[in-house]
Amino acid sequence: MNLKMTASIVLYKNDVEVLREAIDSFLNTKLEVKLYLVDNSPTDELRVLIADSRIEYIHNPTNPGFGAAHNIAIEKAILQDSKYHLVLNPDVYYRKGILEELISYMEANPNTGNVMPKVLYPNDEIQFLCKLLPTPYDWIGRRFNPFKGMVERRNNLFELKFTNYDQVIEAPYLSGCFMFLRVAALKTVGFFDDGIFMYGEEADLCRRLIDGGFKTIFYPRVQIYHHFEKGSHKSWRLTKIGIQSAIYYFNKWGWFFDKRRKAINSDTLRKIGYK
Repeated sequence: MNLKMTASIVLYKNDVEVLREAIDSFLNTKLEVKLYLVDNSPTDELRVLIADSRIEYIHNPTNPGFGAAHNIAIEKAILQDSKYHLVLNPDVYYRKGILEELISYMEANPNTGNVMPKVLYPNDEIQFLCKLLPTPYDWIGRRFNPFKGMVERRNNLFELKFTNYDQVIEAPYLSGCFMFLRVAALKTVGFFDDGIFMYGEEADLCRRLIDGGFKTIFYPRVQIYHHFEKGSHKSWRLTKIGIQSAIYYFNKWGWFFDKRRKAINSDTLRKIGYK
């Protein structure tokens, strides 16, 4: 395949061995690729990971946030005339050939702006990372709801668990751990919203892709692995950041009266065949 592809990983005091898995996964290809490591850490200790000419390291100690750091790389990707750009978490790894398979899908489906494969834990359990566009309950209320049964019923719908994650579907909110993006779509709808420091920036971008006429696709015919520790559930600081991001998101798109969210979610469920 004679096309250029780029990727970016945003760093912050990462475990070097876990990070090296992610880097090696992306570089293990014959495609013409470029990887941007945007390091938001206070020091540049992770610079030692540059062991390949296809890697560009960018130290960014001001730490503007997850999406803003990826935007630095996306701007460079456009200058490189990249056709596809992968937003990759530092704790993701996958087998050789994944990129080629996803490119083939994107080439055959030019109206797709973002595609995400099936995401598994290292023990092969499924991570439920396909979602409807969130309501305030999904992002704030659900986190603090003490009634487990109520939460599980909502999760079955919100996280589209009833699909069994075994079919290609249009899901309006896909995880930011692995976003295989069409650069032309980003040129149309814009990059990540710099106003969101961390958590929820992928929901915002997916929504804008849909409004721009592009599909956001879950593609379970290929799979990746994600260590995924749910940091926001273990740290009050990260929980606070998550709540701040949710407030920003709902101030932007609407809290309880969001007709567009309702329309997109209803259309998603109709296409899946949910009753």
